[in-house]
Parts: sequence; C-alpha cells; structure tokens
Amino acid sequence: MKLHATRRRTGAALCAIALSATTLAACSSDSSGSNGGSEGAGERGPITFAMGRNDTDKLTPIIDAWNAEHPDEQVTLKELAGEADDQRDTLVQSLQAGNSDYDVMALDVVWTADFAANQWLEPLEGDFEVDTSKLLQSTVESATYNDTLYALPQNTNGQLLFRNVDKVDSKPDTFADIKSACEAVEGDCLTTQLKQYEGLTVNALGFINGWGGTVIDDNGEPTVESDEAKAGLQALVDAYKDGTIAKGSTAATEEETNLAFTEGQTALAINWPYMFANAQEKGLNFEVQPLVGESGVGVSTLGGYNNGINVNSKHKATAKDFIEFIISEENQLSFAKASFPPVLASIYDNEELIKEQPYLPALKESLENAKPRPVSPFYPAISKAIQDNAYAALTADKSVDDATKDMSAAIKQAAQ
Repeated sequence: MKLHATRRRTGAALCAIALSATTLAACSSDSSGSNGGSEGAGERGPITFAMGRNDTDKLTPIIDAWNAEHPDEQVTLKELAGEADDQRDTLVQSLQAGNSDYDVMALDVVWTADFAANQWLEPLEGDFEVDTSKLLQSTVESATYNDTLYALPQNTNGQLLFRNVDKVDSKPDTFADIKSACEAVEGDCLTTQLKQYEGLTVNALGFINGWGGTVIDDNGEPTVESDEAKAGLQALVDAYKDGTIAKGSTAATEEETNLAFTEGQTALAINWPYMFANAQEKGLNFEVQPLVGESGVGVSTLGGYNNGINVNSKHKATAKDFIEFIISEENQLSFAKASFPPVLASIYDNEELIKEQPYLPALKESLENAKPRPVSPFYPAISKAIQDNAYAALTADKSVDDATKDMSAAIKQAAQ
C-alpha cells in the first residue's frame, strides 16, 4: 500500500506501493558494512534520483529548487514504474550489477533492511552522518538496520480511525469501547482491510503491536508466540467473528473500505488519511483519531519512503546534501500541503496548516505511536507468513495458537 496520502486519489492507487509485499532478492546475511566504503565521500557533481512515478509530482518542485541553487550539482529525476514490485526489480537489477545509474533511491520503507543487508546502501555514519533529531522517531526506526541508519526518511503515513458521528457519537478510548459501541450499531460497524494481501499484514500487526506483542526481536528471531502477540491476534479474530469487524472486511482493500465509509455503509473504518478529503466531499458528519488498542492509543503501521544513497555513487557528498535538503522545513511543509505526510515533526504543529487539514493532530499522534513493519531482509516471507496464518484464523477456524506457531516456523525457515 503505498501509504502516502494524496488528496482525492483512490485507495487502490494510493496504497499500491507502501503495502506491496515485494519479492526478496538473494541477499547476504553480512550487514556489517558496504562494498563501496567511503568512496565518493567528498565527491560532488550531478546525481540521479530514482522514485516511483506515482508521487514524483511532490518532488519535482524540490528538485527544481535544488537545481536552481546548485548549477554544478544538478539532480536528474529518474521515474520508475508505478507498481512497487516493478520499481524494486529495476533497482535490484542495477544494484546487483554494481551500477551507479541511481545515486539516490526513494525506497519503500520495507525495502530498507533488504537493501542494507545486500550492502547496496551507504551507511549514514561518519562522513555521511545526518541529524535525525527533529524527525518523527518511528520513521527513523524504519530506516535503521542492525543499529545503523542506512537511509533518511522522506515522507511517511499512518492509519487513522474514522468515525461516523451519526452512527457512533462518542469517541472510543480503547478497543473494548469499540466493541461496546458496535453492539448498538445496525448494519456494519467497523470495516478494515483483512483481504489476503499486504493490508492484512498491516492490520494484523496493528492488533499484535497494540496488545504489546511483536513479530520478531532485534535479532530477527520470531516472537509471535508470546502471550501478548497471541492476545492481539485473538482480539482481531474475536472481533471479526462476533461482528464487531464487518464480514466484508475479509474481501476489502483500502478502496472498498473508503467506499463503505464515505457511502455511509459502515460506522467506523480504519484507513489512511487520504480518506479524510473523500469523506468531507460526501458531506459526512465524522471525526478522526489515532487507532485504539487494548488499553489506549493503538499502534499504526508506517508507510512512506526512505531515501538511500547507492554505495556505488560517484557523487555521494552531493547525494547526502540532497537528501538532507528534502527534509528542510520548507520542503516538508510543501509535502504536507500536498497531503503527502512529512517526517519533520514540527510541521504537524503548524496552526495554519491544521486549519486546512484538520486530521494532522490525529495523524501526528498516530505516527508518534506507530511502528515500522518488521525490519528484516526477509520481510516478504514474514509478511506472507502473517497473511496466510491470520487469514486462516479469521476464515478457516485455525486456532490462534496454531496460527502463531506456524508464523514462527515460517519466519525461522525464511532466515535459514
């Protein structure tokens, strides 16, 4: 799901990238450093910037501004395909060949660990150290692998809970509040994405993390059989089976969720911020808030892009300056105005912007409590394990104990 919110775009288009489970290229388990070392550390000159074409309109003005100020260090935009898998394939083929076709690459957040493990990215340390103290720290976590920062967050996204006030008048503080409110709702109550695709991974993770569980630890070992992880998955399964979560959710992507909410067919929905403008246009009486979990604010899954520097780039000094330029206050504000959630935390407190986009305070709280999807070079296999077993637990009466046991086994197998 490319989880970049863009005003008035459909969920299908929006979410194609950041939620896509990509095919994993053969990767090295040695992540101690990069092949290129610090070659090009002091070198400056023209560079290329590769990004999927769906969102390059947000970067074009930034590239133009950079080029106006740096006549000898021009940035050329290399548009990649719109589909995430095709983008990744193009980058991988170039990087495996040791090419420097792309100096800076806008990476789906779930690719960062994979590319780092393959030693395709210049670690952002030493000559390439960057200041991330003003960024939303959850986004920094998504760009960190084995305690080393390998990319600089560019933009992000987090899920929100949308509530039709005419159907549910009071704000829920916990998931138990949602279950209670749903008892009085006629028709569908809560719609989310439980179809067997990356959206199911995202939402299963939301419940697992929201109940205090995790899927893997810092060493990549599976932790999904913990009591907390099981409790989260059980809460999801129970909510689906008791009708709190609409039965249609197991066939829903972001766009089906969008339609169900904006057409007044469901009282509550979990979706991305792009749906805010759609609901406004329909004239709905609604409010948004962060997700809710077992005991308070829930845990959203992060979307977005991280910018990595090709280890083979000949002009790494320029590349570093350019990715830092993207996270300047002016440029991050331009992202926010284009409904492209920024990573610079202060933007979310801009009062004038909040008047234009009232969901920003809720989104900031969502992002402050968000977690990246498991940071692992084996992420596609982890996602598949979650999807397969969560779907079986939801629709085929597979027990949560068996589902988490099989998830754990599949994750261990992928890492061998």
